[in-house]
Amino acid sequence: MSITADKNKSKGVTVITVAPDSESMLPPLNCPRGCCNASLGTLQIMVGLFNIGLGPGRTSFHPGDFANLEAAYWLGGVFILTGIISILANGFPSCGLRCFALFMNIIASIIAAVGIALYAVDLDGPSLARLCDNSSSSDWYYGSSDNCKYVAYYLERLITGMDITMIVMTGLQLLVSVTFTVRFCSRMKDEQGDEDAEIHKPLLKEVLMTSPGA
Repeated sequence: MSITADKNKSKGVTVITVAPDSESMLPPLNCPRGCCNASLGTLQIMVGLFNIGLGPGRTSFHPGDFANLEAAYWLGGVFILTGIISILANGFPSCGLRCFALFMNIIASIIAAVGIALYAVDLDGPSLARLCDNSSSSDWYYGSSDNCKYVAYYLERLITGMDITMIVMTGLQLLVSVTFTVRFCSRMKDEQGDEDAEIHKPLLKEVLMTSPGA
């Protein structure tokens, strides 16, 4: 990368030119806005599929817990729908679709925060070993109470790993939804500014044409 500076003394202007080095091992990153939006939308769909795929498989111990609420399904559904709407809003940039995508990403941010809380509560839930003490068929199915507790301990470790993974993935969904919301708001604000500039340009030209010094 080379940097050159040209100074025009008569106008008092300094022009700095930055030229990329084609032989550099670390070329500058170039991510078009549409490409980034499509990638973020795809990431939202992936997080939704992870929720539906890894979320189920838990035992409900009391009403209102993660398994009883079937939270994995509606969390994944909201994330997948938000990702699809975000990709469509990027590919077909209409005002109504963008506003709907903005609304869906705000909802997805709230749902993601709720999902993180639900996964955290499930992570600190009761042990599965209590099922071995309460089930009369555990000795028949597993061979002994010790084998039942060993299987319960293994499943508990597995579910704990899935909960931690889903907390990270849902946190990523929250970050992506907030990023989408900020990008959509910034893009709509820029387009509104461009429209205002186009509206005022003929008025400015007319004022210049009718001014005494014109």
